[in-house]
Amino acid sequence: MKLWERKEKKVLDSVEEFEVGKDYIYDREIALHDIKGSIAHVKMLNKIGILSDEEVRKIVLELEHLYEKFKKQPPALSISDEDIHTYIENRLVSALGELGKKIHTGRSRNDQVITALRLYEKEKVSELIEGIDRVLKKLVEMSKKFKGMPFIGYTHLRQAMPTTVDVWLGSLIEALEDDRALFRITLDFIDRNPLGSSAGYGVPLNLDREYTTKLLGFGKLIENPLYCQNTRGKYESILIFAIALLIGDLARFSSDIVIFSSDEFGFVKLGEEITTGSSIMPHKRNPDAFELIRAKFKKILGYLVSTMSITFSVMSGYNKDLQETKETTIESIKEALKILGVFEKMLDYINFDEEAVYAKASKKIFSADIAFEIVKNFNLPFREAYRKVSEIVDLYTDESSLPLLREKFSDSISLKVIEFLSMDVRELFRICIDKRSKK
Repeated sequence: MKLWERKEKKVLDSVEEFEVGKDYIYDREIALHDIKGSIAHVKMLNKIGILSDEEVRKIVLELEHLYEKFKKQPPALSISDEDIHTYIENRLVSALGELGKKIHTGRSRNDQVITALRLYEKEKVSELIEGIDRVLKKLVEMSKKFKGMPFIGYTHLRQAMPTTVDVWLGSLIEALEDDRALFRITLDFIDRNPLGSSAGYGVPLNLDREYTTKLLGFGKLIENPLYCQNTRGKYESILIFAIALLIGDLARFSSDIVIFSSDEFGFVKLGEEITTGSSIMPHKRNPDAFELIRAKFKKILGYLVSTMSITFSVMSGYNKDLQETKETTIESIKEALKILGVFEKMLDYINFDEEAVYAKASKKIFSADIAFEIVKNFNLPFREAYRKVSEIVDLYTDESSLPLLREKFSDSISLKVIEFLSMDVRELFRICIDKRSKK
């Protein structure tokens, strides 16, 4: 039976199927957490005198049996089961008879599902933080390995300034550190107990919500029963927002990799272990996985917009609309964990081609560094040094243009600029990188 079913006209099969939606699919993810919530609720009912010690012993024993069973094989729910809450209660009734029906005393599926979701989210946020830590460890190792290796910095997809591989990698390291911090803040929100709020307006029983908070390992309690319901979708939006920023950082870095590993750049070299071929062009090796990370960021962004739109377009309290946020939340988490896992592995197969950087670099990317040297050596305002350097650099094409520049410009400042432009690109990189490393 459904938890809400009465001996009246049966709901149309088509309506029931529509209302259940994908709950019977996604509830497999929260089955273990729902059992944890039920065990805590039952123990609390015993503490306040609703259930006897023997009743609790029997119910908990059966719930623990289901827990171990689900650990080995998640329940195969069907549309007729409606959701995991109905499935578990029906199993209890089947095993314990009337006693199984007592488990629902003092709670609604509304606080039951939020509790299970929050326990699931707590677990998954911890996994996400661990995944970030593993990626960070790899990136730090790479940054040390390639420290000081020349790289070209771009703005507007144009060569801008000299930089190094470790600076590029370091930008993602700091981004992920921020993302990790944001997940810890997110964890502070979702680590709050909603159990005992029932349908959002409490129940006329002296429920010990502090006790269930302790049993379930929540950091604190959401006091207002109506706000417990109003956090559904809101806290999930916070979580998906954090996920979107994390995957957004990986997507931008992936976009860099796609560009820098292309034939037109060639600075980044990808192993065949992380690239795929073409069905028609024998020479092709494609960075498909990195491209998919970019696409999945947009997909997660869609989940965020969907979750927020659903959440804040309804009145206070539970509305069936919120059921749809379960899918967006769970899918966002699953996608993020997959992305972190594959990204971590792909880092082992990324290398760099220093010669490609030298071959591609225009000496004009050193113009800002040259301007700063002029400022220091000739005590000029930067704006004047900027104009002087730009006047000469605009006329510079390659080494063949140097004699003409020497004929046209004979003052000491211009000759200093021309001297820099006469240097080998490797030497210019060395000078510029050395100065930056001493800051």
